[in-house]
Amino acid sequence: MSAESGLKTFRDGDGLWNNYKIEEVASPHAWQQEPQVVLDFYNQRRKQLFEVEPNIAHYALVRLEDTFDVQIITQNVDDLHERAGSANVLHLHGEIKKVRSTMDESLVYQMDGWELKLGDFCEKGSQLRPHIVWFGESVPNFSKASEIVAKADILIVIGTSLTVYPAALLINEAPKESIKHLIDPNAPNNINLRNLTIHRKTAVDGLPELVKQLLQN
Repeated sequence: MSAESGLKTFRDGDGLWNNYKIEEVASPHAWQQEPQVVLDFYNQRRKQLFEVEPNIAHYALVRLEDTFDVQIITQNVDDLHERAGSANVLHLHGEIKKVRSTMDESLVYQMDGWELKLGDFCEKGSQLRPHIVWFGESVPNFSKASEIVAKADILIVIGTSLTVYPAALLINEAPKESIKHLIDPNAPNNINLRNLTIHRKTAVDGLPELVKQLLQN
C-alpha cells in the first residue's frame, strides 16, 4: 500500500541503510548503543512521509465504509490510511509520527514535524524514542488484531509476503467460512485456505477492482 504512494518499503534494495542492516537500526540494542543512528534512520523515513499522499488503493478502502464495517490492520507505520479517511485503523508495528517516553510507555505524543533529537524529553524528563515496535519487542496489538480477524465475514490481505511474524499468522485466524482475498503480485502458491481467491496484482490495480465487485454485490 505505502510503496505505491512512493514510500520506501522496510527492506528496499538489499536491506541496508547507510551500510547498516535494517535490524541494526530497528532494535532495542541499537537504541542503547547508537541512539543517534536510530534517530537519523526514522527521521529520514518520517521526512519522506510528509512528501507523499495516499493512493487510490487507500481511497478504495474508504469507499468500502459506505456499505461495510471496515477494520484495517496494518503493518505499515505511516498515517496514509488515516489521511485517506479510514475510520478504524490498528497499527501492529507502531506509528512513525508518534514518539513515546523511554521511562513510561504510556506517555505517547503526536509529532508536528519530522525530526526527533537527542535531548527531546517527555514530561517526566526521559528521552523520547520512536513509537515503533522494534525487532525483539512484543507486538502489543496482536491480540486485538486476532480478535478482529476472528470475526471477519470478508478478509482482504494486501501486499504482503506473509513471511513477517507474528503478523503472517493472522490470516489463519479468519473463520473457515469467511471469504478471503489475497492481493499481491508475488503471492505464494502454497497457501491452503478455504474460500481464498488470490489476485496477483498490485494494490493500486487489484484493490479498486475488488472493492467495486464487493460494492456491486
